Amino acid sequence: MPDVAIAGFAKAPNVRETPGTTNGVEMLVPIFAEVFAQTGLSKQDIGFWCSGSSDYLAGRAFSFIAAVDAIGAFPPIHESHVEMDAAWALYEAWLKIKMGEVETALVYGFGKSSAGQLRRVLALQLDPYVVTPLWPDSVSIAGIQARLGLEAGLWSEKDLAEVAARGTGKDVAELLDTPYYADPLRRHDIAPITDGAAVVILSAVERAREIVERPAVITGIEHRVDSPVLGARDLTCSPSTEAAAKALDLDGVDLAELHAPFTHQELILRTALGLGDGVQINPSGGALAANPMFSAGLARIGEAAVRIHRGESRKAVAHATSGPALQQNLVTVLEAR
Repeated sequence: MPDVAIAGFAKAPNVRETPGTTNGVEMLVPIFAEVFAQTGLSKQDIGFWCSGSSDYLAGRAFSFIAAVDAIGAFPPIHESHVEMDAAWALYEAWLKIKMGEVETALVYGFGKSSAGQLRRVLALQLDPYVVTPLWPDSVSIAGIQARLGLEAGLWSEKDLAEVAARGTGKDVAELLDTPYYADPLRRHDIAPITDGAAVVILSAVERAREIVERPAVITGIEHRVDSPVLGARDLTCSPSTEAAAKALDLDGVDLAELHAPFTHQELILRTALGLGDGVQINPSGGALAANPMFSAGLARIGEAAVRIHRGESRKAVAHATSGPALQQNLVTVLEAR
C-alpha cells in the first residue's frame, strides 16, 4: 500500500462571526483557490473529495450538499462526508489512497458557529433520553471535568492559566485575577466561538514530492472512542487518546498540535500522549486561539504539516477530538522523509 502525505493546507480567517450562509460556500471558495494555487493542482487532479460538517450546526438537513457548490458542478466528482470534525474525513481519504483507489484527495471542513447557540447545539450530542433533556451545555460539562481534576490534585488553576498565558502572552497573575465564567473556568480557559473552514490535500508520497519539497508523510493514524456516558468514565484522563498513542510511534516527536478547546484538556492530552517538556505545543495557538467547529481538528493536522513543509519540525503529532469531554480522539503522526 502506498504511503500518504499532506501536500497542501489552507484555512479561512477565523472570526467570531461571518456574514455568509451556514452552507460554508463563502468560506470554502477562497481557500480552495488558495490551496490549488499553493500546490499547482486543479479540480481535475483530485480523485476523491471528503468533507466534515454538521447539519445540527447548520440548522438544516443535508447541509453538506449545499457546500458542494463551492467545488462546482463540472467535472463530476467522487465525494463523501462525515458528520463530525473533518479530521475523520481525512482518515477516510487516507484509506482511499492507501487502498490504491485514488492518488490524490481533498479534505475540507467548515462550520458557522455564530448562527446559533453553540453551547446548546453541542448538548444534542449527549444521551438523548436522560442527559440532553437537562440541556447541560458544553462549557458546564468542561467545568465539571476541570473541577474533578482540581479536587484530585492533578492540576491547579495556575496550571490552567499557564496554558492560556502561552497563547495570549498575558501574565499568569493577571489571568488568575479575572472572574470565573463557569467555575472553575475563566474566559481564557475556554475556546472562543469561531466561524471558519480548513482544507487539506493528500496524495501518495511519490505524487506529493512533485507538489511540495518536504511532504508531511503520515506514518501513523489512529482513533479511539470512550463511553458517551459521562458517569461511566474518569473525566480527568483520556483513555481513548492513550490507546491511540500506544498504537503509534511517538519517539522523537518535536511538535504537537493538540485540539484542546479548554486549558485543562491540553494537560490531559499531554499526559495521555506522553509529551515531554522538549515538545513544542500548539505553535499555531491551537483551539484556544480559534475553534471553528468541524474544521479545528483538521486544522491541527494541517498546521502540523505546514511546520514540516517549512522545515520547522521533523516529526509532529496532531490530535483531533469530538464529543463531550474528549470522548472521541484521533491521533496522527507526521514525518519529514
